Amino acid sequence: MSRTTPAWRTALAAVALATALIAPAVPAAATPGAAVPVAVARPGAGGGAIPVLTDERGRALTLRGWNVEDKTNRGDAALSAITERHFRDMRAKGFNFARLLVFWDDLEPRPGRYSQTYLRKIERILDWAAKYDVKVLLDAHQDVFGPAFGHRGVPAWATRTDGLPFTPRPDDWFSEYFEPAVQRAFTHLYEDEDLRRAQARMWRVLADRFEDHPAVIGYDLINEPMGELREGEDLPTAARRIERDQLTPLYNRLADAIRSVDPSTWIFVEPTPIVGEGVPTGLGRIDDPKVVYAPHFYNTAMEAGADYDPAARWIETYERAVTRYPEEYRVPVVVGEWGPLNNSLPHMNRFYREAMASLGRYGSGWAGYVWCYGGGYCAVDGAGTFRANKELTAEPYAEAVAGTVRSAGYDAATGVYRLAYEAADRRGSRVTELSLPPGTWRVSARGGALVLRTSPGRALILAAPGHRVTVTATRG
Repeated sequence: MSRTTPAWRTALAAVALATALIAPAVPAAATPGAAVPVAVARPGAGGGAIPVLTDERGRALTLRGWNVEDKTNRGDAALSAITERHFRDMRAKGFNFARLLVFWDDLEPRPGRYSQTYLRKIERILDWAAKYDVKVLLDAHQDVFGPAFGHRGVPAWATRTDGLPFTPRPDDWFSEYFEPAVQRAFTHLYEDEDLRRAQARMWRVLADRFEDHPAVIGYDLINEPMGELREGEDLPTAARRIERDQLTPLYNRLADAIRSVDPSTWIFVEPTPIVGEGVPTGLGRIDDPKVVYAPHFYNTAMEAGADYDPAARWIETYERAVTRYPEEYRVPVVVGEWGPLNNSLPHMNRFYREAMASLGRYGSGWAGYVWCYGGGYCAVDGAGTFRANKELTAEPYAEAVAGTVRSAGYDAATGVYRLAYEAADRRGSRVTELSLPPGTWRVSARGGALVLRTSPGRALILAAPGHRVTVTATRG
């Protein structure tokens, strides 16, 4: 998935360098912060508390998993590349989360005509996820706007270009976002009243159909939103304006539409992809009590096939920038996509270790790109074996903590995971759940707690209310 042309790559690299030069470094480690009303807080790079994702019982959740997609098949064959095996294999390796790509052009091929066949196919996939206890984020995905430009996403009937030119660039599709016709199409989507209503109706259809499905945890309103640059604007300035003036109203409109049929499912909102270069978002407040900030975590050079460069301090720059919004608006963070194109280069082992540590410092979870069986971005090969270095994404973690997390972390060198939390002093669930990757694990608990059960891939901990609990999981 090549994401930029050399010209845009140069521009983005300049943005990243400027950001790194003007900002202090992020500490290599962080100490968990104070509790917040819903459950716990994670420290942001600026020292502020970032809320965590919670379930219906108030437990602090951690989501770890992968994107699941079928971008190739359409119409009657739509979603056919996704099988039950995807969810069985993900869960077997310790993952509890899938970001499922769905396409507006398949859902509503003609204005006002929603495909019941497509909805049933989504439901079948959700049923597989529920069977294996995998939580699913429904992602309204678009790449280069949609089929009018040879991709997927917004239907052709909802694409307006004012006759501006478009030149396909099959060897570097991400650069097509900067074609005049594509940029104008985004402007019309954001500003034309009839297209606003159509997008809101599409989301009402999805939310009304799936609000009660046990697998669904949230709705990702639009993948990697872009917009139209104005003459004289650089990329960071344009991104902040688009996020402030177009995406913030868009997200509020779509949240209102969803809440008309679904009062409680989490709503995930994305900035533009420019945040990947360490540029803080210009998004404003989304007036909904269950919002999740869902940026993507891609590096321009690595997306073009380069090795990880620790000296560039990209991870630190990204972490510093990406935590500003959730600190200010008090919302959880779940990274919706991440992972390099070439995962076998010499420094990629270090990248995965440092990326996992960073994501764990501030986020409630992540979805890697992508769970498929093959090469390129695929997590596993045809036999289901992790490809080089991707096994480092499979760590022990606390799926659900019934209380306030004080610290949590895995030491890959020793094979030891430690969780410290203050057990909830309230009615409701008092069971904490650990996810354990394949292998033999010894799990112990101290501080008014006991291990109820340890089975392949899972451990359950019961704690007395108000006690300080320490849980240790040791490999082998």
